[in-house]
Amino acid sequence: MSIEQTAPITKTPKAQKVASPWRSAIRKFAKNKLALLGLIIMIIMILICSFGPLFSPYNIYDYDYTVKNKAPNASHWLGTDKFGRDILLRTMLAGRISLMVGLVSTAIAVVIGATLGAVSGFYRGWTDTITMRMADIFLALPTLPILITMGAILSDLKVDPSKRIYFLMLMIGVLSWVSLARLVRGQILTLREQEFMQATEALGLRDRRKIFRHLMPNTIPIIIVSATLLVAGAILFESALSFLGIGVVPPTPSWGNMITAANSLIDFRKRPWIWIPPGMCILITVTAINLIGDGLRDALDPKMKK
Repeated sequence: MSIEQTAPITKTPKAQKVASPWRSAIRKFAKNKLALLGLIIMIIMILICSFGPLFSPYNIYDYDYTVKNKAPNASHWLGTDKFGRDILLRTMLAGRISLMVGLVSTAIAVVIGATLGAVSGFYRGWTDTITMRMADIFLALPTLPILITMGAILSDLKVDPSKRIYFLMLMIGVLSWVSLARLVRGQILTLREQEFMQATEALGLRDRRKIFRHLMPNTIPIIIVSATLLVAGAILFESALSFLGIGVVPPTPSWGNMITAANSLIDFRKRPWIWIPPGMCILITVTAINLIGDGLRDALDPKMKK
């Protein structure tokens, strides 16, 4: 009786699913605990500033001198200022202003910087030379002194406080595009030599389509990381200008001009509830944004390996 020898059965391995670059980046970001903590803090901060004032029993224009400079208590969780206004409500409303300044001014800087950087890197030659020399000029300019000067001019012109914030966002955005433009230009110079760009040449596509449909999408990771860090810088610029009294001016609250309210040694030492809440909000927000920016850089940069 013969024993039939059979060949061992081998299982063909299943085709492994290749994760998309964005999905892989999201996984890397989720593994970064500090970046995830920064994202959670920012979400909480945005939710509190956006919807918190809706649940407050007070109004921004409530002036009650009978409760001025009161320490935190059951009625006013963060105390009151010298006009008897609720500090908690003003801190949340100021967060709306400061976050809006950071986001809008960053959007302006991204549009200018990404466009100029892409055009400069694509055309090279005189276009690149002129754009980069202009970038060098902006880079050499002292940003904060220029913003202080422009704020003083707006004060002399007696610009309406409700419209002043828009000029502030525009000025910060126009002065913050240089670093992003240089990064995008460097990336475009590399991408334009790739094979897919040779295919666009063979197809006879227009330059505008080459830049905005084929080159710019490949620079999105760099733009996202740079924009995240620009938001933090814009919030700090706004806070500094408002602290000096030439940014967002009262009665519109911002974290910077709320800290200005503690302009005496008595307020600074005896009434810390006036300046600590907005100061802590600036510190927490900027730190959280920087943590998010570092996490995005590590997740989106393919050269970053553990």
